[in-house]
Amino acid sequence: MKPIERIMRTAPVIPVLVINKVADAIPIAWALVDGGLNVLEVTLRTDAALEAIAEMTQVEGAIVGAGTVTNPAQLDAVLSAGAQFIVSPGLTESLGQAAIAADVPFLPGIANAGDIMRGMDLGLEHFKFFPAVAAGGIPSLKALAGPFGGCKFCPTGGITQASMADWLALSQVLCVGGSWIVPSGPIDSDLIRANAKAVTRANRPI
Repeated sequence: MKPIERIMRTAPVIPVLVINKVADAIPIAWALVDGGLNVLEVTLRTDAALEAIAEMTQVEGAIVGAGTVTNPAQLDAVLSAGAQFIVSPGLTESLGQAAIAADVPFLPGIANAGDIMRGMDLGLEHFKFFPAVAAGGIPSLKALAGPFGGCKFCPTGGITQASMADWLALSQVLCVGGSWIVPSGPIDSDLIRANAKAVTRANRPI
């Protein structure tokens, strides 16, 4: 099993995190891990992201990755911060080749058959379907998954706790990405932990 698939199978949901303050990083990570969600994606959408990644890697049991990585320079920066896997909103040849050369678990974003074929040309089989709902939802992913039976997916974008089970019921979906686990605003560790526990009970393909 490839490292990226092992990560995808760790929990049914990968929390997609936007960290605005470095001081919030460890409390968020502890609450998520305590609630059963060990795989954490910190998006590069804020100035605090790189330091937050470095902080979260100190939390025992946390598998900390970087999201919204769009170019090789960002790849180098997040790896220096301690990121253990990489997620991107799309796929370019330069980023794909850099991630493969770095031997880091990599989950590139795809939205159509051409994206998947470009990834397969690079030797990739695991993809983030993004933006999942805006790109056509479950019917679109079913249509895409058919011709690419060996590929596995993590749909992200517009998925909620109410809809996640429908996505996870697809045989080629190993997990979903979700931002609802950690709501925006002041950090509420009890709420984050409860949200995490609620989704860890979801069934996943074996």
